[in-house]
Amino acid sequence: MTSSSPAIDFDRISLSFGNRKIIDSMSFSVASGEFTCIVGASGSGKTTLLRMLVGLITPNAGEIRRFGTAVTGPSRDVAVVFQDYGRALLPWRTAGANVALALEAAHVPRDERKDRIDHLLETVGLKGHGDKYPTELSGGMQQRVQIARCLAQEPRILLMDEPFGALDAMTRQSLQDEVLQIVDDTGMTVMFVTHDIDEAIYLGDTVIHLEANPGRVAETLPIDLPRPRNQLTTREDPEFLKYRHVLFDHLEGHGS
Repeated sequence: MTSSSPAIDFDRISLSFGNRKIIDSMSFSVASGEFTCIVGASGSGKTTLLRMLVGLITPNAGEIRRFGTAVTGPSRDVAVVFQDYGRALLPWRTAGANVALALEAAHVPRDERKDRIDHLLETVGLKGHGDKYPTELSGGMQQRVQIARCLAQEPRILLMDEPFGALDAMTRQSLQDEVLQIVDDTGMTVMFVTHDIDEAIYLGDTVIHLEANPGRVAETLPIDLPRPRNQLTTREDPEFLKYRHVLFDHLEGHGS
């Protein structure tokens, strides 16, 4: 469920590295509670947008705002789930101890951490796995640990950079549904980068297609499909197929 209050504003931002223009005068907004998916060819600036929204990169022109305030650096209001879950987790810490990192950073008292960690692991389907190390977990389970660690931060904005790209199809679909449920329960705003247009349509309230060299918004496509989504019936919905054709044609037309 979205509201009219914008959580994210990219206001005519441009970014160059040396003589190479990465992003050219890009503008779009994301409403509070909205699930926005970003698709586009390599070089369109998808991951760079996330880094700028976190506050790790500053645009050369324009302004980025989170909840009406200009971004000047990282904030606990924003958490990031990376694609490379293997490198995102500390191998010498158990699953529970990896989740605890966010609680330690927030100075949560030690005696309050265990119950919160157990609840978070249960939320992502890892009840009873808190004492296992990353090497003892499957790829999907490792990604669940990373998501739980982000949730421990209690962010208002969740950024996801191709988080399921390296997973098998069944695990990917399971995590898609779990993330949708978590977002529905928490009301977080999500920006989700993916190369998979089916995934973008399935997850998104809105899909933004970026063209490359330099990155610009080519199309903004509102997704009007019933929620909760269902891996079978949603993907068989004639409207889903219409959205797929529209995005495929646009991506093909822009050299994806």
